[in-house]
Amino acid sequence: MLSPQQAQDRAQDLVERARRAGADAADAIYAANASEGIQIRLGNLEDVERSESEHISLRVFAGKRSASIGSSDMSPAALDELAERAISMARLAPEDAYAGLAPEELLSQAPWPDLDMIDSGELSPQTLRTMAEEGEDAARAVAGVTNSDGASAHSGSGVFALTTSHGFAGSYASTNHSLSVSVVAGEGNAKQRDNAWRQSHHREDLPSAAEIGTLAGTRAVGRLNPGRVRSGPLPVVFDPRVGGTLIGHLLGAMSGSAITRRSSFLLDRIEERIFKAGIEIGDNPHLKRGLRSRPFDGEGLATRPTTLVEDGRVTGWLLDTASARQLGLAPTGHAARAGGGSPSVSVGNVHLSAGTLSPEELMADIKDGIYVTELIGQGVNGVTGDYSRGASGFRIIDGQIAGAISELTVAGNLMAMYAQLTPANDLEWHRAINVPTIRVDGMTVAGE
Repeated sequence: MLSPQQAQDRAQDLVERARRAGADAADAIYAANASEGIQIRLGNLEDVERSESEHISLRVFAGKRSASIGSSDMSPAALDELAERAISMARLAPEDAYAGLAPEELLSQAPWPDLDMIDSGELSPQTLRTMAEEGEDAARAVAGVTNSDGASAHSGSGVFALTTSHGFAGSYASTNHSLSVSVVAGEGNAKQRDNAWRQSHHREDLPSAAEIGTLAGTRAVGRLNPGRVRSGPLPVVFDPRVGGTLIGHLLGAMSGSAITRRSSFLLDRIEERIFKAGIEIGDNPHLKRGLRSRPFDGEGLATRPTTLVEDGRVTGWLLDTASARQLGLAPTGHAARAGGGSPSVSVGNVHLSAGTLSPEELMADIKDGIYVTELIGQGVNGVTGDYSRGASGFRIIDGQIAGAISELTVAGNLMAMYAQLTPANDLEWHRAINVPTIRVDGMTVAGE
């Protein structure tokens, strides 16, 4: 795999080819990845995978017309053809008044912060197999676990480079490690399945394989013999493994594209208090070893720590250059490039600040409620904020976690849910969206 500097040079070369072919402006992205994985089931080797990929994408502008194209063929002749085809496509595209590269005066400049995303140690296939075996063994050792869907361990690395025709050139590399375990508890029609999974840039940041496996087994056994709940308004508590989705819906509504299309439930609510006083949500793309850390955005603009919600109020929108131009605002450094095509909006490492109560204290006054550990389906309307998703988890009775429950739906409206949201003090920091246990009062639960 190419070094970051080599990747940057390759992207720069493609931009220069596009300019020579007649592009008014251009940018190019080079991305490469290599990964290795081992899957174990019932102690036996199920699968060994090794993959390597590289892809280069070019976006060109002919006035206010643009086109994007990509290739995995890096030969000089293929890159020349790529540039010529992109320009031909752009000249036939409709004009877009907001199209163009990011403002030159806002481009980020090196040196960028050290985000510590590279683990210098390499994991051998045998090490990966040992991790998977230890994880599965620990899960199967939990009383009540009767079968396994398998355990897998993966290790990989990647490099990303972006160059533009108006002066930006940057690149960075990262490594990643992950371990997942999925097992079955119970017998016959009473079987239940659950899992545990973790990912990190550095292996040392992963919990032990035994810890992940034990958690998977405990979760599966905890789901046995689920009951049903009565329908009606109930307080709902979201486990951190699913609570981040509530913040994810907020981020989608804050994106510039949703605002420009007028398809966001946050329209005209900028700086309005939508959460309780004191609630804060932050975005830190410079968090060392963060899963979504990055030194610059997908258009070459600087990334920086940002408060997205302050004292319960949304502070602004998440803008790439095109949506910023349309709204008459400045881009916020939240552009992302997954490959070809125009930039989209993405955040860094987001967190909902912890509250003051422990999860036990948060639930202490709940006489009858539910604790959600799994959400099912995509029943969220981004325009109205209406929310309805299948769920499973546990009863809360007299402030205590009680028996497992399943086959229920939790519903409400996100604006009303945010107004009732209360975080506990158990904030976790190993996800892309990090949240503590979350309580939302007054949701509608549909069960029996």
